[in-house]
Amino acid sequence: MRIVFASYVCSSGFTNPGEWLQRTNFYTGIPEALSRENEVISIEQIDYEGRYQQNGVDYHFMDFGKRTVLFPWQQHRYIKALQPDVVFVHGLHFAIQVIQLRLQLGSRVKIIAQHHAERPSRWPKRYLQQLAAYCIDAYLFTSQAMGVDWMKKAHIRSTGKIHGVMEGSSVFYPVAQSLARAKTGVQGAPAFLWVGRLNDNKDPLTVVRAFLQFTRQYPEARLYMIYHTTELLPEIESLLQSEAAYKDKIILVGKVPHDDLLYWFNSVPFIISGSHYEGSGIAVCEAMSCGCIPVLTDILSFQLLTNNGNCGVLYAPGNEAALLQALLQVTTLDVAVERSKVLAQFQSQLSFEAIAKKIQEVIASL
Repeated sequence: MRIVFASYVCSSGFTNPGEWLQRTNFYTGIPEALSRENEVISIEQIDYEGRYQQNGVDYHFMDFGKRTVLFPWQQHRYIKALQPDVVFVHGLHFAIQVIQLRLQLGSRVKIIAQHHAERPSRWPKRYLQQLAAYCIDAYLFTSQAMGVDWMKKAHIRSTGKIHGVMEGSSVFYPVAQSLARAKTGVQGAPAFLWVGRLNDNKDPLTVVRAFLQFTRQYPEARLYMIYHTTELLPEIESLLQSEAAYKDKIILVGKVPHDDLLYWFNSVPFIISGSHYEGSGIAVCEAMSCGCIPVLTDILSFQLLTNNGNCGVLYAPGNEAALLQALLQVTTLDVAVERSKVLAQFQSQLSFEAIAKKIQEVIASL
């Protein structure tokens, strides 16, 4: 079977194909896992043109012209010439393009659209999404429940086409904590890690407030915060200044190279998030691949990651008291047992191999 991955997004500023694939390795492992049983081609659009082979996938780096995004005739002709059996389209906001793609490919080729955290469009684009639903054979969402919720808000009735498949995974792996802490300098009993933007959706203020209360009972606890945007950093710093006796319990690390996260995730037993919405939760997935026990908000994507809270603890988003109770609860867990559950959940449901298996099952059902 020939599977073609395609996107209508051009990522300028990247000229090295190997570096680009390394940058997107949380996703490239999926087509590479699929290539073990299929012929897989992935069309990429950066500031480079040429073919590139990696781990069984034939990457086609193409320049279709940045002005042809709305009417990508050249790209569609190219895809058709590849004679695919299945075409994966990244994102759900390209309704008019998908309609054109179906007209170009005819009815034989299966089109699968993968959700990447997009919200349903408003009118009139919502009408185009409804039309595109007739052209799409399957939708992939992180969870079935997320897909049903999205379709309901978009007023699309094609809920039978929804499949729960994680959108990305992790290249990280467990490392001895002593080795990891030698590199990161992490201390704390227990130690927690935050990885994410400091914006309203991620809700770091609720996390910081609850953790400061937690340290009143567990003064040796530490929270390390890694972030690459700083929207709410002034508010966090002000909050820490107002809690002078406890401010050293939270360490604002800032931005670190992505590869270094391997050691950060392996330095702590717990990963914490305050998100109100996530398309999937790649950072949490990466943490779980290292055995981090998740303390997460009870949202649809995190329910999928944790098998409905079977791994770690879930709490109500934005609820400081609920998070404090969750933090207190994790202190009663057998960390070794819970860590084993987390690693088993990652391997069986969140790894590249597990995702590829689910996609293969979706394709077989079409």
